[in-house]
Amino acid sequence: MESILLCVGKTDNKALKELIQTYQKRLGHYTKFSLQSIDDIKNSKNLSEAEQKLREGKALQKHLKPADRIILLDEGGKTFTSVAFAEWINKQQLSGVKRLVFIVGGPYGFSSELYQLATQKISLSSMTFSHQMVRLFFVEQLYRAHTILKNEPYHHR
Repeated sequence: MESILLCVGKTDNKALKELIQTYQKRLGHYTKFSLQSIDDIKNSKNLSEAEQKLREGKALQKHLKPADRIILLDEGGKTFTSVAFAEWINKQQLSGVKRLVFIVGGPYGFSSELYQLATQKISLSSMTFSHQMVRLFFVEQLYRAHTILKNEPYHHR
């Protein structure tokens, strides 16, 4: 199973980029993983929130395939402990999913079309984080999930 983190915008903070790359490299020992970004919408200051979400949604959908299992990283989504998330990842692997696509939306969230395409919504926290930090937290949690599944000592129970 391939896991993809699809995001709006780039990570411009050098320290965050390096940490994300560290966990991406570690994840390579367990699963096929990629982080894909679409460009921020041009002239977004002149757009309504709804129009910006619509344009971002269309741009994100270009990266999706019909058989993808789409999970939105959304503040209103289901929360997991790290162990429960690992168990959820394991269930996805066993179900025969080829591509598990996690999406981080833009500053105003997701278009209604993306909500309709999504299989599930997951929340990393009830707190709000910058989109760049969400990338790091998610990649670390995905790595942690795989180490839990392999009973490796990264996660202390």
